[in-house]
Amino acid sequence: MSAPTADGGSLAGRISKPETMNAQAESFQPQSGTSWADEVASPVTEKPSAPVAVEEKKPESSEAPVSQVDGATAPFGGSELHEPEFDVEVKLADMQADPNNPLYSAASFEQLGLHDNILKGVMAMNFRKPSKVQEKTLPLLLLNPPHNLIGQSQSGTGKTAAFVLNILHRLDLSTEQLQKAPQALVLAPSRELARQIVGVVKVMGSYMPGLIVEAAVPQDAASRGRKIEASVVVGTPGTVMDMIRKRSMDMKGLKVLVLDEADNMLDQQGLGDQCIRVKAMLPKNIQIVLFSATFPDNVVKYAENFAPNANQMTLQHQDLTVEGIKQIYLDCDSDKAKYEILVKFYGLMTIGSSIIFVKTRETALAIEQRMTAEGHKVVSLTGGYEGAQRDVIIDSFRMGHAKVLITTNVLARGIDVQSVSMVVNYDVPDKFVGGGKFVADPQTYLHRIGRTGRFGRVGVAVTFISNRADWEKLMEIQRYFGTEMTKVATNDWDELEETVSKIIKSSRAGANFKDGARMEMQD
Repeated sequence: MSAPTADGGSLAGRISKPETMNAQAESFQPQSGTSWADEVASPVTEKPSAPVAVEEKKPESSEAPVSQVDGATAPFGGSELHEPEFDVEVKLADMQADPNNPLYSAASFEQLGLHDNILKGVMAMNFRKPSKVQEKTLPLLLLNPPHNLIGQSQSGTGKTAAFVLNILHRLDLSTEQLQKAPQALVLAPSRELARQIVGVVKVMGSYMPGLIVEAAVPQDAASRGRKIEASVVVGTPGTVMDMIRKRSMDMKGLKVLVLDEADNMLDQQGLGDQCIRVKAMLPKNIQIVLFSATFPDNVVKYAENFAPNANQMTLQHQDLTVEGIKQIYLDCDSDKAKYEILVKFYGLMTIGSSIIFVKTRETALAIEQRMTAEGHKVVSLTGGYEGAQRDVIIDSFRMGHAKVLITTNVLARGIDVQSVSMVVNYDVPDKFVGGGKFVADPQTYLHRIGRTGRFGRVGVAVTFISNRADWEKLMEIQRYFGTEMTKVATNDWDELEETVSKIIKSSRAGANFKDGARMEMQD
């Protein structure tokens, strides 16, 4: 069989030398820097005030929804998936394999050999056929013996559904003992994303008798010390590591390890160390699956060490721009002016729902307290809140009870709320590179603005700059993605309000998407 050709500079073209599958990854030190996901950041000195009173979340229906949604399930306002137009590139670790072989592509879910109960879940959610990403990656994921996979593809292309279907396919639920023993572990950078994935697994596995799914996320004091007895566990790295150490989970029967938002997980000092330690506590012959919308070059070697001899599916970063998002920036005179303009934006932010991203917990708390004191209804969500508070806040935002959410990068990845029509970068996303220096962070920018303009709709991304350093970082992000950001004057508020209002209203009016086949599948 013919060997696959290299693809130039993409991740798919960088195949590590063949080694024994799932051999222990070499030790590596992730890039130093501040905590991206906010989960491992140092605690704030001031305890956050209690969040604004919100309604308790409604229980999720036990029945599969009529249509599949992206990321969050239907009761929590997820976005329907829209089929992308790009081509998927696949590189096989086995250089003798033929990527054009029909074995490596599936035009229907029936061709994959999935159990009838899994297919029932797929069909009940109106999956018509695999997305392009699933068409290429699912046959590779489902291979026996199992192979590792590194997958890079933008939001809305079927990543979550791909790794969840692989997990469900590999479960053995034939006895009560097996149903209570972890067979699959998914690690996510935040409790909010972990809870969202739990919902996805429950819905997709709703026709599988004996399926038990639990979240391993930071618990309030009263809940600590509990044991997890579930066939699928979704959690944050630090909590999972602690639970394994305390023998609260028996991992000797584990078959699959998945890292969602893998580039973020491996590139952060705290999260990366925790992921490596978790992996060292697991059986050595497990299948390792890494998925993310972005894989910066500096993370590629870490990913290949973590999941050795992996098949790889990628997109070039220039193909990762978010269509349908109007990107504008406002040149503010000072930090004081930033806040004054933010307050003016309140009326526009409540047309749909909006997320305001800030750099630190302290800034989020200060803005929330100040805007609340001035009579605006906003809530903030950061790692400074206890888990139960965070759950109430995010569920309230999903259901539309809270329209404006102020947060750190803890919610920049994977979180899917269909009603979000505006993202505000109150602080330009950057990252610490040592020596007191911060540089532009294009990946964080892409993930942040990807919370709006979801899958065929229109959204607005507004970035505030108040000094030359911010402007230079934003221009670097613009060059990185080859996109165009429009400068909008702040001295003519009527014109600014009219421009942004039109974009947001067109977003809500166009929620049924443009012409074309609608693909209703998971992220």
